Parts: sequence; C-alpha cells; structure tokens
Amino acid sequence: MKNYLKTKSLSESHGAFGKAGGAGLVALCLSAGLALSGCGGSAAVSDSAAEDSSGTVVDDSSSSDSSSSSGDAFSVDITNAIFTETSGDCADYDNSLEASVTDIQRGLGFDAAVTISSDSDSCTLVSNSIPNHDFNDATAHFANNVAEVSQSFNIPRNPSSASSTTSLSQRLVNGVMLNGVILDLLSAGCYNPSSPMADADGNTAIGCPDTSDWLLDPLGTDSKFGADAHNAHTQPGGLYHYHGNPNAMFDSNPGPNGSPVIGFAADGFPIYGSYFLDPDTGTVRKAVSGYTLKTGSRGTKSTTNPGGSYDGTYIDDWEFTNAGDLDACNGMTVDGQYGYYVTDAYPWVLNCFRGAPDSSFYK
Repeated sequence: MKNYLKTKSLSESHGAFGKAGGAGLVALCLSAGLALSGCGGSAAVSDSAAEDSSGTVVDDSSSSDSSSSSGDAFSVDITNAIFTETSGDCADYDNSLEASVTDIQRGLGFDAAVTISSDSDSCTLVSNSIPNHDFNDATAHFANNVAEVSQSFNIPRNPSSASSTTSLSQRLVNGVMLNGVILDLLSAGCYNPSSPMADADGNTAIGCPDTSDWLLDPLGTDSKFGADAHNAHTQPGGLYHYHGNPNAMFDSNPGPNGSPVIGFAADGFPIYGSYFLDPDTGTVRKAVSGYTLKTGSRGTKSTTNPGGSYDGTYIDDWEFTNAGDLDACNGMTVDGQYGYYVTDAYPWVLNCFRGAPDSSFYK
C-alpha cells in the first residue's frame, strides 16, 4: 500500500476543527488502486518514524488503527483530518472514507460516508453529503435541518482547458470536496424590493435566478445566509453545502509545496487550499484573488438599483482586474498543474470553469 497522507497531530491543525477522531488521530492514508490494509498512525509523526523505499513516512510506534474493516471492505476515518496530498489526479484518492461528527446545535451525531473509485478515464465519488467535521455551531442559523443526501459525481481524470470558460450556474454543482460535501457558491438571493420577502434593504434571500441584477454574495452579507463556521448551510432538503472556504481539510501550516487538494471542480480540475509555492520567491504563501471591489457608488437607489457604495454585498460589486495571482476563474497553473484555490476574498473558491463541466454535476 502507498500512503499519500501523513499523520498530523491535532495541535498542528486549525483550531476550528474541533475533536479528533479516535485517540486524537487525524491521519488519512490513501491507496493508488490497491487494497487498504492496516493503515495506522499515532497522533503525531514520532521520532521513531522511518521512511519506506518509496519515501513514505511510516510510524512504527503506532498503537491504533485508523481504518475499520468488515470482511474485505476497509474504510479510513477522516474525522477532522488535515490532508496533505497535492496530486491533481482524482484516482490517487481511491478509497472508502468515513467520519463521526456532530450537529452541534441539535446535539445529534452523524456518520459521514464517502467512496472514491476510478477507471482509466474518470473517478466516481459517492457520498451521503455529511462532512468530516462538526457543523451547525452557535453562529449558524440553518433554515432546514441537515440530512443525509446520497449523491454521485463523475470526475474527469484528464481535464483540459476548453476554448472558452463556462459560467457558474444555479443549475450546476460547482464541485465536490474529498469529504463528500458539495461546493455550491451562487445564492438565489438578490436586490428585489418589490418582493414581499424583501428585508429593509430591499434584498430577498430566495427566488432570484442567477441572471438577476445585483445577485447577493452569501459571504458578502452580514448574515452569511445563516452559514456556520465552515461557510456552509443547508438547502430545503437538508443538503449541507459550502459557499466558500470550508475551514477544513487544510490548515495554515502547509507543506513545502503548499496546500493539499481538498476537492475537485465539476470540470475535473483540482481544488486546493489557500497556499502555494511561489516560484518567483521560493516561499509558500496564500494565493491572492484577481478580483477587486469597484470604487465609488452603485448609483441612485431605485426599484432596480440598491444604491450605496460597492462593499461586496453583491457579486456585481466586484470586477476582475488581474490584481492577484489567479485568473478570472480563480485558478492558476503551478508546476504544470492547473487548479482552483481557496481565497480570502471573492470569489472564494472559483468563479467559472476552465474546462467543460461533467454532466453528472448538473442538478
């Protein structure tokens, strides 16, 4: 078996990750199409850790096993795991994954389940849409209770850039994270003062197509659409989904090449955490979005214009100026691999597709 992710202790992990699975273990061991067998680890890579012939870190002092078995089936516990693999090939993540997490406000436990399999052309990711971390903390205001929702996606193994980019759409899931939770960035809220559901500012949270003028950016509003600490909330059927940085699966202590892959977009290109190895400086730093806030005022407030200054409340408050590292889709090529990056500002993860989205991501 080839180990793709090394062990990290909880103390090395981002504070928002909460409890560790098992006895403090936050390790994820992935196979390259081989059967998983006894993939274990301790709460941190110990002094007795050695390297096998492939250069993989092996902890000989392990006394616990992060996988569970039933017959010939194995599943790796990724509860609060911090990933480390940077491969852009989804086949390198073949495995069955599980996690035990809690809906904090409801005090209710959930079991996450993800299976990733592959063939020569694509990978299939099947999940029950439950994350690998606790959710619905005290800051959240979910309109609907989280529920298990079975989903399956086909991820191209060899994506290529299309002749033109594809815009985000409310009809299209933007991507799926390796913990099985989808990325669905666009809201259905907009400036619509004539709506009976409009708030004091004239904004309504639902009912707006993605072609609407002044579409609300969920993370640009004070309420964040009721999202929790992981920038996620629920759809009417209880589907938990991210609107931005999941604050999970990567942390602020990246490896020498930057953040790991944490998911894949609908076009098959990988989604990385925030950090990359800058080839110009040789330092690892956060990727910077190429979007900036427009300057000045939106104009006179009316039934079709919210007025006021550009402040990020609406998607149209932003414009691409190429001021950062990333292109208009929020991606770039590093060491020959194109991918999208989590950013601290709009568009948060991605804003269009460099390649052609797979049909399995259409709702």
